[in-house]
Amino acid sequence: MTGSPQSSIASPVAFYAPLKPIDHPVPSGDRQMARLLLRALERAGAAVEVASGLRVYDGTGDAVIQASLKVAAGVERDRLRALYAADPARRPALWLSYHVYYKAPDLIGPAMARTLGIPYVVVEATRARKRLTGPWAGFAAAAEAAVEAADLVLCVSARDRRAVEDYAPPGQRVAMLPPFLDLPAAVPSDPPPQPRPARLLTVAMMRPGDKLASYRLLASALARLADLPWTLDIVGDGAAAWEVAALFAPFGERVRRHGACPPDGLAGHYRAADLMLWPGLNEAFGMVYLEAQAHGVPVVAVDGPGPATVIRDGIGGRLTGPAPEAYAAAVADLLADPATLSTLRGTARAYVEAHHGLGTAAERLRALLSGLTVAAAA
Repeated sequence: MTGSPQSSIASPVAFYAPLKPIDHPVPSGDRQMARLLLRALERAGAAVEVASGLRVYDGTGDAVIQASLKVAAGVERDRLRALYAADPARRPALWLSYHVYYKAPDLIGPAMARTLGIPYVVVEATRARKRLTGPWAGFAAAAEAAVEAADLVLCVSARDRRAVEDYAPPGQRVAMLPPFLDLPAAVPSDPPPQPRPARLLTVAMMRPGDKLASYRLLASALARLADLPWTLDIVGDGAAAWEVAALFAPFGERVRRHGACPPDGLAGHYRAADLMLWPGLNEAFGMVYLEAQAHGVPVVAVDGPGPATVIRDGIGGRLTGPAPEAYAAAVADLLADPATLSTLRGTARAYVEAHHGLGTAAERLRALLSGLTVAAAA
């Protein structure tokens, strides 16, 4: 390998997303980030090939599923070894895997990197050593081994970085790669609207667990704002859709549910909104927060390691305490202060442009990965 840290990333780059492949039919933040990583790598000058579409995910702690996926991963490793032996031009110079954790370990990348003698990089790694016992013990051990094998781990939040650094083996590099997106075109400022109810927007999947808990918090907060003029559009779908419908049924026609929307339809919802509401309990970071701010829509979220990664209080919106009363108070303050809300529309967009754009991520990847491959070649 040759080059300089300022010039290029050694190519080809083998890309793999064990949790959710880029062509998975169900939209999610994971799928979106995987696709964006590919685009950022290409913008940084790398030739990238998706090495495998095998989804390695066990959401229930099922030993049979885990054993079956380990066999499937072995078949994939054999396929790739044969492929690279038959077609040396496709042999990667770098392996990069996105999102590795105990429910979705990378069972392919570390072995392939060792076989080929190339650097191994993980973007978004979560270390959960408490899972080394229990129903995910085998997968957790595989995830821990994959993260430890990485020459470079790129973290999307400070919380994840601390966990990775606490257990990092000697010589491992750990750095930040803040979440990012391809910015939509800026929308010209419209004249002040005639008095009307505030248009609130929520965009989130409807799943049991933290997502449903966030919907519950939101419904409880809005019940405290019943006397204020607002409407809420909810975009999202999932296994807990009927529970979400029941939560917001008392609001009648003030709340409209739209189900899942394609990206072009979602952009229309953002452009029509005055304020984005999503508590985001235990969110890793929340792509919807970046999307909203990129469209000039301030957000209100519960303060936590994930949301705080992509929201600056008083710049992109408001970060609140986890009680419904605190969340409701933050929303009420903004609805009562149109001047501040208008200012936040501009600062939210400017913040995302400066810190979370695709171009910024591409340049960071170029610097980090070029330096890694040069060091590995030395």
